[in-house]
Amino acid sequence: MRPLILLALSLLSIAAAQATPPNIIFIMADDLGYTDVGSFGSQYYETPNIDKLASQGLKLTNHHHCQNCQPTRAALMSGQYAPRTGVYTVGDIGRFEWQTRPLRPVDNLNYLPLEKITIADSLKKAGYATGMFGKWHLGQKPEYHPSKRGFDEALVSEGKHFNFKTDPLVEHPKDQYLADFLTDKALDFIQRHKDGPFFLYLPHFGVHSPHHAKEELIEKFKNKPGVGGHNNPVYAAMIASVDESVGRVMAELEKQGLADNTVLIFTSDNGGVGGYVREGIKKAGDITDNAPLRSGKGSLYEGGTRVPFIVRWPGVTTAGAKTDVPTIHVDLYPTFLAIAGAPAPADYPLDGESLVPLFKDKEGKVSLRREAIFQHFPGYLGAGENTWRTTPVGLIQKGAWKLMEFFEDHRLELYNLDNDIGETKNLSGEMPDKVKELQQQMLTWRESVGAKMPTPNTPTEAPKKKGKGKKKKKAE
Repeated sequence: MRPLILLALSLLSIAAAQATPPNIIFIMADDLGYTDVGSFGSQYYETPNIDKLASQGLKLTNHHHCQNCQPTRAALMSGQYAPRTGVYTVGDIGRFEWQTRPLRPVDNLNYLPLEKITIADSLKKAGYATGMFGKWHLGQKPEYHPSKRGFDEALVSEGKHFNFKTDPLVEHPKDQYLADFLTDKALDFIQRHKDGPFFLYLPHFGVHSPHHAKEELIEKFKNKPGVGGHNNPVYAAMIASVDESVGRVMAELEKQGLADNTVLIFTSDNGGVGGYVREGIKKAGDITDNAPLRSGKGSLYEGGTRVPFIVRWPGVTTAGAKTDVPTIHVDLYPTFLAIAGAPAPADYPLDGESLVPLFKDKEGKVSLRREAIFQHFPGYLGAGENTWRTTPVGLIQKGAWKLMEFFEDHRLELYNLDNDIGETKNLSGEMPDKVKELQQQMLTWRESVGAKMPTPNTPTEAPKKKGKGKKKKKAE
């Protein structure tokens, strides 16, 4: 009888292991452009680990986030578009001198409202251990700390790559690089929660300015010829550190025997800091280039919102595959719920759609139920004196078609992204019926989410400047 008992126990153990929901690891770089990794086109930056991940998983080549970081993070954590969260950009509307423009921006929140149910809240409720290490940017007061927003463990650090501080304060070796420190914390979390399931959110501060990197990595790129707008050895070294982090996480999953039951995702929070010279916004100073995409971070053209996105889910995603189906930040919340087999929170609207059908697609023929994705930006993002990365604008993307409406003058721009990924030819004058169709859908969507619009700038609304000078704000 004893062999039969042992066999039964073994089968029960296997069944229990198979019944364990997959772990979820979500790694997000900061300001990494669409073509800043090898598997998405760079011939200068070196990203062997991210490229290996792409060869083992699925590339989403038409994935979008917001034009800068805070609204992206709010959308990812809440599962809701910006009009529902009130987080459209970074900081308040006084960061840039909108008083010189025709419109007054919609007031912006610089925190995620406490009534929002985060994806960490939902996964924790479903039995996941939850950890977050890195850039939060959704509120600095104690009640907004990620440890109060669904994460069992949370350590925040951003703003400096060397000699950084953490919240809460922890000791770390002098002159340690932030990306390495955050990865150490992530690996420790994996080791302690290897029996799973766990949700690990690793939002790096790299490759955001200030552009500082480890000297040994800078040396590696100093004599390497640039290709296109990719030619800065310090920036290349910063990317290499993020790539090292991805490689270390992949190696740890293998070491712990967790790779086959872990969904591993890599992406960036917005477009790269480049394309401005080509766009005529700046005369010089691009750190990278998002070509063939137009413009960069802070713009609602593709260079500002389209980001690299890779998912590896062994046994589900097809190694080396890609999909061009348009996807967006609000899709991640329902996707993670579907992976975990967890219910959506009651009486709480989620604006996205699960991407699991795309992950499972073996032949590249699956589409999503929804017709379109949207962006709404009722504000201004400057690029220097009297230059703007964007003015107030909204957009809809339906398949290959993208319509942009600029709110200052109601200018409409229509692009076919399949034929013109660089958004060089405005087709609005040639295709009025398509413009009318898309604009009506965009208006209907705005009403459905309660999107606020900027209002006319009048002298009574434009506050007077205080003091003799105004401190310049760092572009975000």
